Amino acid sequence: MNLKESKYSAFALVQEMMDTVATVRKFDPAVADKVAADAARRGSLLLTGEGSSRIMPAKNAIRKALGWGVKERIVTEGATQAAEYDLKDFTVVCSSNSGRTKETLSLARKLREERSKGGCCCCSEGGKGLFALTANEATPLEETCGDAYVLRCGWENAVAATKSVVEQVLFEEAIVRKLAGREMDITGLAEKIESALTLPVPQQIVDWARGAKTIYFAGMNDGVAEELTLKTNEITRRKSDFLEGTYALHGPEEVMQEGDIVFIVEPIKSEYEKYKTVFDGAGVHVVAIAKEQTPFTTVVVPEAGEYQQYVDLCAGWNVLVEIGVADNINLDKPQRARKVGNEM
Repeated sequence: MNLKESKYSAFALVQEMMDTVATVRKFDPAVADKVAADAARRGSLLLTGEGSSRIMPAKNAIRKALGWGVKERIVTEGATQAAEYDLKDFTVVCSSNSGRTKETLSLARKLREERSKGGCCCCSEGGKGLFALTANEATPLEETCGDAYVLRCGWENAVAATKSVVEQVLFEEAIVRKLAGREMDITGLAEKIESALTLPVPQQIVDWARGAKTIYFAGMNDGVAEELTLKTNEITRRKSDFLEGTYALHGPEEVMQEGDIVFIVEPIKSEYEKYKTVFDGAGVHVVAIAKEQTPFTTVVVPEAGEYQQYVDLCAGWNVLVEIGVADNINLDKPQRARKVGNEM
């Protein structure tokens, strides 16, 4: 996709995807230092929110924290379920672009009330340990939490969140890197993202996806494949399913229909043959999104080391836009989905 052709430039969604390049260029990891310091003091961190505000930001951070041996406990949960937990020793990051998401705001208000009554032993040593991550100034969530980081990418007009997701991922990864004592050097990442957003998508892939009853995404539990599953609903108006890890090899072929398509994000090399056996038997098309050629039809993206997830995500967006454009869909405004899914 690109902004030089009207079939793309007519949509705010495409513009906002392309704005991701500038968002990455101007991101300063130091904005997360206060949250990281609080999490280090308390020893536990909850990353919460709903939908795109939680899926990849939190799961990317957790996968990396576990891989780097971060000693602090880092977890994620939807806000309604998190409200059932004992969070008195947790630093809590509440993500909501609108700052008005009902579930997230309700949890923040509950925790503020509890901590104001002295239910949190750490609160006497500092702040309340509640942080808002929003795309708007002066929201109810910011007022409730007291501390907030307002995304610099700006508000999005398209229903599907894109550039804001990437900035949220950067923010929460910056927390983890600070805890791990690892530098966050994103030099060159913006250019690799731009390449992933604009690389040509083979027409065969678009045709396969348009002919599928269900579009599947398989990949590690770091939020990339899961977030693309959600974006498939919003951008292409098609049914989709997320197959975590190697779940794709453990039975879903029983309900797959001939002509369905599976996008595998960075497929596991040792499982190449098993993928072929399972999906060939089901008559399913297989496409890899990977930094190198695979035995499958492959969307080859730039290699980005520890930041590969960002590039893979943006390549997936590119594919979804091509499917939506081919179907003459209004990419900005789904028929039923809303910008703020459940507003307080």
